[in-house]
Amino acid sequence: MSAERPWTFLTNHGHVLLAVAGAPDARVTEIAAQVGISPRATLTILGDLADAGYVRRTRVGRRTHYAVQPHQPFRHPAAAAHEVDELLAIFQRPADG
Repeated sequence: MSAERPWTFLTNHGHVLLAVAGAPDARVTEIAAQVGISPRATLTILGDLADAGYVRRTRVGRRTHYAVQPHQPFRHPAAAAHEVDELLAIFQRPADG
């Protein structure tokens, strides 16, 4: 019996982006727990996303607020004609109403 190799359709970068979109004021430890990675890995990914222009960091007192920047294209050439907004829309929870 062969062991199944675990894999997902979204990378940890995608999961962190979705977590930030869903809760911009979440702490790094909360994002890490949601994604299932370490806080250090989360900080690295947040840095990658900020450096590439997908996330903006703003200090608010002792906390950091993260905001997803709209209309950013996907990085992979095969998907570059699409924006990350499309991904966010797929996973966005409908507003209560």
